[in-house]
Amino acid sequence: MIFLDVGANTDVKPEWVPQFALMGEIYAERVLSCSQPRIALLSNGAEEIKGNLLIREAAEILRRSKMNFVGNVEPVQLMTSVADVIVMDGFVGNIVLKMFEATTHYVATLIRQEFRNDAISMLGGALARPAFNRIRRRVDTSEIGGAPLLGVNGVVIIGHGGNSAIGIKNAIQQARKAVRENVIGAIRSGIAQETA
Repeated sequence: MIFLDVGANTDVKPEWVPQFALMGEIYAERVLSCSQPRIALLSNGAEEIKGNLLIREAAEILRRSKMNFVGNVEPVQLMTSVADVIVMDGFVGNIVLKMFEATTHYVATLIRQEFRNDAISMLGGALARPAFNRIRRRVDTSEIGGAPLLGVNGVVIIGHGGNSAIGIKNAIQQARKAVRENVIGAIRSGIAQETA
């Protein structure tokens, strides 16, 4: 799943949002091997009338496009499989990203505290440790490596400031795949066709 924009463009025009969607679609197809990615807009409701002016105007453009636009999604749907590419402006996207990070940290802290309460909780925690380790790996930023900065004239992967050696290795592998799959050329060509 791809979320974009998550911080590069905080003030955007409605016509840019479908371009973000197109870049996300191409990245999903070429790097994540996702056939016909489902595109959605993050909004305050799934209905067409929901969203601010930016979202409503961008949705209208996306409905007329050739992309597989499935409509609006609410924040509660972000971690479900309702869409493969979820598009928002960079201001909202950066807040969403930081909220995920904060929530993950908060829940992990609560779990650690609760498993230290008494002997039975400690035993339960020890038994559940393998499952929690698997969950931690699924939400660990090092497993992803970084986020692509799409729309620039080259492959750029932005990693978390606290990325480990594994995270850096994974970011490099992600960049190599983007180069191998000619993501930049495909984005350039796709945007040229959309704006022609």
